[in-house]
Amino acid sequence: MAKNKLNKNWLHDHVNDPYVKLAQKEGFRARAAYKLKEIDEAEKLIRPGQIIVDLGSTPGSWSQYARQKLAGKPGGGIDGIIIGLDMLPMEPIADVHFILGDFREDDVLTQLEQVVGDRKVDLVLSDMAPNLSGIAVTDAARVEHIIDLALDFARAHLKPSGSLLVKCFNGTGFNEILAKFRSEFKTVIQKKPKASRDKSSEVFLLGKVLKNPG
Repeated sequence: MAKNKLNKNWLHDHVNDPYVKLAQKEGFRARAAYKLKEIDEAEKLIRPGQIIVDLGSTPGSWSQYARQKLAGKPGGGIDGIIIGLDMLPMEPIADVHFILGDFREDDVLTQLEQVVGDRKVDLVLSDMAPNLSGIAVTDAARVEHIIDLALDFARAHLKPSGSLLVKCFNGTGFNEILAKFRSEFKTVIQKKPKASRDKSSEVFLLGKVLKNPG
């Protein structure tokens, strides 16, 4: 019974969520677009001419927002390159390159290199989150693992002046993740956008400018 009540409460909150309604109205695939929008507007992350990689991009709302920001090129199209990577299929988005697969695999990285050539990436985005079990220690390890993957990717592909934005959770293991970010980036900023639900421990970490570029 408790689970049914929980599901009903979630459904009620979801249906009445102003960001869900706004996403439906403005054509975004998920309310998560407004988290990126708020962070971008504060930090000026997305600019014309950039190469942007969206890790774990499905269903695509972050890629949609990035595309909006790069749109307006004379004659149509976007001024820049956006690549979405995910192990789950994603419905196509105009002007966004999508690569299906695990970004740790060589064949996926080869496809990425075919798009960007030998150029480095300006911005890596990751709204990835693991399936949470409710066991704090287990979940902390899963979250840290996903962020480690994003950090590894950023080390390999970011420009020295580039930025990495990841979803994290404030709780067990958060300080360790924060320390890793501070060891990699000259500037580290914590963000809790208004579109993050109040009861969620979700927080976003933004790292700017690599300390030890490869």
